Amino acid sequence: MDFWSRLLSPLAAGSPRKDQAKDPAKRLHRFEKEYANLLSTWRTSSNLSRDSDAAEILEIRLQELTNILSDESRRPLPHPCIQYASIKQIYVPIGKIATTSYNEWIIKEAVLFFATLIESEEEAFVENPTFSGSLTNLLVRITGVNSVRLGLDTESRVVELAFNITTKIRLDPAILPAWFKTPLPNANGERDRNDRERFAGRTQRVDFPLFYILMDYIHHEGKVGDFARTGLLYIIEAASSSADLEQWIVESDLSTLMATGLGALYSQLSRKLVIDHLPHDLPPILALSDYEHPTSNYEIISSCSPEFQSHLETFLSHLLFWQDVLNHCRSVEVKSTLLEHFQVIFLQQLLYPSLLESSDIDGGSSVAVLTYLRRILESLDHPDMINLILHYLLALPDAAPLNKKPSRSSVSDARKRKSMDLTKMMAEKAEEPATPLLFNLVDLLLSCLRSQNQQTIHVTLQLVSAILKRHHRYAVFTLLRTDMLPSQTNHRTVGAHEQEIEYLVSLAGTIGGKTNFDEIYANILKDTMSRLESHPCSLRLVAPRVSTNNHKLPDLPNSSPGAPRHVREHTLRPDDPLLNVILDLLETFFINPVETNLSVTETIVDLAVCGYMNIEGWLARNPGNYSYVEDEEELEHGYETSVASETAEPPLRTIDSSLSETFDEAQRLKGMERCRSKPKWTESQLPRVLRVLKHLCDQVAAYKQSIARFEELLEQRRDAFQTAETMLDNPPAPVRKASPTGPGTPERPSLDEALRAGSPSRPSALEGFAQRLFSELGTPSRSASPRGRKDQSRSSGTSTPGGYPGGPELITPKAIRVPPKEFPLNYHDPGKSGVTRSFSPGSVRPDIGPTPEERDMVAESQASTFAAFDQSILSKRVGLPDDKLKPIPLDLGKKMAATKIDDVADVAGEQQHDGDAADVSEVLADVPDETDAATPNKQTVSVSHVLTNVIVFQSFLLELASLMQVRAGLFDEVRYV
Repeated sequence: MDFWSRLLSPLAAGSPRKDQAKDPAKRLHRFEKEYANLLSTWRTSSNLSRDSDAAEILEIRLQELTNILSDESRRPLPHPCIQYASIKQIYVPIGKIATTSYNEWIIKEAVLFFATLIESEEEAFVENPTFSGSLTNLLVRITGVNSVRLGLDTESRVVELAFNITTKIRLDPAILPAWFKTPLPNANGERDRNDRERFAGRTQRVDFPLFYILMDYIHHEGKVGDFARTGLLYIIEAASSSADLEQWIVESDLSTLMATGLGALYSQLSRKLVIDHLPHDLPPILALSDYEHPTSNYEIISSCSPEFQSHLETFLSHLLFWQDVLNHCRSVEVKSTLLEHFQVIFLQQLLYPSLLESSDIDGGSSVAVLTYLRRILESLDHPDMINLILHYLLALPDAAPLNKKPSRSSVSDARKRKSMDLTKMMAEKAEEPATPLLFNLVDLLLSCLRSQNQQTIHVTLQLVSAILKRHHRYAVFTLLRTDMLPSQTNHRTVGAHEQEIEYLVSLAGTIGGKTNFDEIYANILKDTMSRLESHPCSLRLVAPRVSTNNHKLPDLPNSSPGAPRHVREHTLRPDDPLLNVILDLLETFFINPVETNLSVTETIVDLAVCGYMNIEGWLARNPGNYSYVEDEEELEHGYETSVASETAEPPLRTIDSSLSETFDEAQRLKGMERCRSKPKWTESQLPRVLRVLKHLCDQVAAYKQSIARFEELLEQRRDAFQTAETMLDNPPAPVRKASPTGPGTPERPSLDEALRAGSPSRPSALEGFAQRLFSELGTPSRSASPRGRKDQSRSSGTSTPGGYPGGPELITPKAIRVPPKEFPLNYHDPGKSGVTRSFSPGSVRPDIGPTPEERDMVAESQASTFAAFDQSILSKRVGLPDDKLKPIPLDLGKKMAATKIDDVADVAGEQQHDGDAADVSEVLADVPDETDAATPNKQTVSVSHVLTNVIVFQSFLLELASLMQVRAGLFDEVRYV
């Protein structure tokens, strides 16, 4: 009867349970009953791992106890259940039940039970040695080697529980003794450890089990690894308030485990690597070049491989954990111990040998190790780690020891013993490890820059750029050959400065283009200003003064001991090996891979970004070599004046002061006029950089004379990049397929076949994005005329943002290719047209002319022919102009130079030709192909590749001009007097 009443009236049946929860006495009675049933079930079961029914009952009882405690902690006082758990120490048998059960569900409920007691923050559970002993014993047993395999959720709860304990230790260091047991001192005052354990650097895990539990999980990914790493950081941070814990950490194998763990993750990285991009994510600048996907296999891994990316991210995350440990560690001895093991175990035993053994012959090992080193230097910003890595790899001399009495303490003695153990361990190895004293990082970089492997050159330049950007002062006396300048240095005059900027801008102008370069240059100036201000060496130059009365610069973070001090003004020597190797690469700019050129230009700019780097002498002209046109006249005039002054009587001592001031003012005005005048531009006195840039502009001029329609194709390529930038910044919305605008309107042809037919030797270079881009740019719309004017009856387009005034609009019917004169349109005489008409001549009366549909069909047929013609030019192989490119025939060249866009109606009514036009095949046969005449050692690239490099080169010229202009104002480098 009672059963049916509870079933029919659930609300009435639930009220006694709620009343029991509200009443502390009833709640305690229920808690005691559940606990008694738990113990009874445990004692009657001989083997929980096999008795599933008993294990399920224990799980339910544990869950009920946890729910009662969790509910009570949210209710007002008193909390008799929590007090009962503390007095009776019920956590001891519960810990034993979970330890001996080998059941994951019981373990999970026991962990939740302990977590609930800790979160209650009553009865000082976390400070109770009995509670900490029971919990640590449970955690050690369930995370040990022979324990049951825990699921991800249970494992996460275990590590989170350990993390919560470390959080409380961090907030209240007085809790630490309950979890950390220090060895008792013996009669001599030393720790109760034998000599073997002490000098071997070994410690007992029972001293601090929580520490090692967290150490076991720091390599895990996700929430488990985050909890473990953060909890370990809290323990290391607590070492600053406990000398015993500080000494224990120094003597422990923390540093060894961390260094070996980092080395193991580094060893998992691929030994051979190729830099690649996903086919669907190929950058436009590579898609519009001769880029080919490198081959990869089981031994040579691609950089875009998901497995490689996962391994690299895991390694870098653990490296950042090292950095976090050093940032949180306030103990000098602990920090020194960690850095010593980092250098000996990781740098000397793994990183440097991998750099030393790398080679281009075995297929990508140099690419791999240089990429890893660059990612390491880009990820780290801790001064101690950066100093340790670069100080060792660059073979910098050790800092002179300071004349101060070393401190004597138990912690320092422990660190010395640890250092002795590490030295002894390295000395036991049979082979003597190589050191950077004979072959350092500079030697490796210079040798890799002379490699025949373009990928090796590319990643080497990226590493050099990373060092120059982030750690420039380490490169001043090692990677670069520099000369220190006196404090008072005469910089370039304003006239010479303006002359050099005008020279660079004029070089960019000779390349040509209809783009609004003023707007482009203004954006480049903003980017250059931001880049100069953010450089680490420029911080002291651009930092504001502390006050108007105190001109002292603000205190900036100082370098680590042994790191190069803050350098003063210096300049790059013209015979610098790195500079000359980079300029050697710059000389072959147009046949280099685009990635190499981007790295070359980036590195040259990075050389000149530092505020303490004087650019005169290697990037700009040396002010000591200025010569003026009026020098000879001034010299003769000065000689006559000096002779007259010698024959004149000595002036009186009572000269009026106003005359002296007038003379000084005249001298200043003369000096200002002198600085404003422009020196003579002598080619022989120019730095090699400017001479190479001029030579490259001459090569562009030679390409214009040798390659058909070079300027038109260059303009189309520039439009393609502008369109790509617009599409990447503002991805277009999905376009619905529209119906034809009129009857008989043909569909727009595609250039996919023409693209692949134009470059059969590299079918994967122009894929994906490039095909879609050329389809939009190169194929006229069905509502377009050859001149680009829209038909008034069907016009419905707007201009694309980013287009320049007067230039072709993008992604509109106006964006069509320029038709060459070799393919005329003559509707009155179809027999004279270079293209066969697709309609019958008899269907059109001579007095009426073609219908609009027929004109559209002819226009699209002509557009396809133009596109095929342009593609044939783009796919041709050429070398450098110095190799004597075979020029285009004179008559064809003249016709190409005179090409204009004509309207179909104008052509039909006005265009007349003296003779029949050349056939398409005959015209294409006249275009030169350097592949046939090329020697085996001659490197050739496609015309499309040259066009992309020309645009990169033009942008680089503007970037150099902006760099010189911004430096002059930001660092006060130009003199006016």
